[in-house]
Amino acid sequence: MCTLEKRGNLYILTLVGTGEHRINSTLIDAIRSALRRVTVDSNSSSSSSALITTNEGKFFSNGLDLAWARSLQSYPRPDPIRLSSFGSLVMDFISLPMPTIAAVTGHASAAGLLLALCHDYVLMRRDRGFLYMSELDIGLTIPAWSVALIRCKVGEPAARRELLLRAAKMKAVEAVEKGIVYSAHDGVEETVKAAVELAEELVMRKWDGHVYAQYRMVVLKEVLDNLVSDETVDGNASIGSKL
Repeated sequence: MCTLEKRGNLYILTLVGTGEHRINSTLIDAIRSALRRVTVDSNSSSSSSALITTNEGKFFSNGLDLAWARSLQSYPRPDPIRLSSFGSLVMDFISLPMPTIAAVTGHASAAGLLLALCHDYVLMRRDRGFLYMSELDIGLTIPAWSVALIRCKVGEPAARRELLLRAAKMKAVEAVEKGIVYSAHDGVEETVKAAVELAEELVMRKWDGHVYAQYRMVVLKEVLDNLVSDETVDGNASIGSKL
């Protein structure tokens, strides 16, 4: 599902395989396990670090595994702990003690786009792939924390409207223009290379990772508050609203 590689002071987390990298308990557990290893390893080192998350294949992530989510809400009762597991993964990224970069080299849709936006920087492949909040098109509500994340990461109201209220599919150049993506690059190798160069530049600043994480948690306090309260846009406990 994912691999973790250490290159000097950089950690490379890769969603492996040619599938859609749908978010379910297996992928969530694998990523959270990798992030725990990164945290433990960085805590034992006096050097600064950075994390890059990227993907193999056509998709960064095509969003939630809806069959998995529906199974958790099936009779006799929902499983609230597992339903909130994606939110726990988001909290792990927000509290990670180092800068984070998403090198998006494929489509990032719905929860897959939220996964990318959990990172401090999003770099994107210019020649293929798009960003897409698909929930409106498929009739699912979304949790308040995801709206808060988009509000924190996407500064222009018009860009947020395009993502949320028009369900626009945005390619890299447009996403850069709208301030959603940090930079766009030609092809997979160039995107990952640019992410590595940015990560190395950030590591050179020699910031204290735990101080950095505290700053991030203040910046994204609205997201964390909504994750804790688990409030939803319409108050329903549907798949879309809980996840």
